[in-house]
Amino acid sequence: MDYRPLGSCGISCSRLAWGAFKIGRDEGTKFPDGYTIPSEDDAIATVHEMLDLGITFIDTAPSYGLSEARLGRALADRREDVVLATKVGEQFIDGRSHHDFSSTAAVKSLHESLRRLGTDHVDLLLVHSDGDDRAILEDEEYIETLRSFRSGGLTRAIGFSGKTTEGNRRALDWSDAIMVEYHLDDRSHEPVITEAADRGVGVIVKKALRSGHLPAANALEFLFHDSPVADGITSVMVGSLSGDRMRENAAVLRQ
Repeated sequence: MDYRPLGSCGISCSRLAWGAFKIGRDEGTKFPDGYTIPSEDDAIATVHEMLDLGITFIDTAPSYGLSEARLGRALADRREDVVLATKVGEQFIDGRSHHDFSSTAAVKSLHESLRRLGTDHVDLLLVHSDGDDRAILEDEEYIETLRSFRSGGLTRAIGFSGKTTEGNRRALDWSDAIMVEYHLDDRSHEPVITEAADRGVGVIVKKALRSGHLPAANALEFLFHDSPVADGITSVMVGSLSGDRMRENAAVLRQ
């Protein structure tokens, strides 16, 4: 496994990262093939398998169903091995997403996440945008609340998981890292990735396989090696539940 600094915030991440969505939620997804979330024991075994592969960066969110609670149990004795990211702004309740970008909601959400994760801090806290990036980013009080989480030690770094190039570019003004959708079928974020690298902001790629619609080998070959902005990407997030597939994905990185 290769590792890269997450911008200039002092955190090092595995270049292949793992998204923990599928251990907690199988409802309301965009994946082409259905699946059933694993049992708790199988979920914990999957987390440990990812760590044993050298994947040190794990991403979750309150909207990922059981994911945070299961990670908390899986990482009880291995928290120091992990760069752990979660989010504020979205909850998934009764089969629907609910968004709240108020400071009050952010405080409540983060403390609930820390309780479920069994930790006193996360390494990266991201805003889980609903797509109206501009409205979120115009709320200075909300951004200041995120900064207060960092200064108060509840997170080591803060950032934005936006939906638009405009929003992710604007978030560079205060973010330690941004999470962007970038893959062979959507290269619109390339200028933002370049600017982020120039400004010392980490870049995490989400939906690297376009939610399972792109062949993994081709998609990752592009992101790790062929993309003109590959050097500006800190980590590529993949959410497979299969250890064998993640080994294959890691092999693409080592080519």
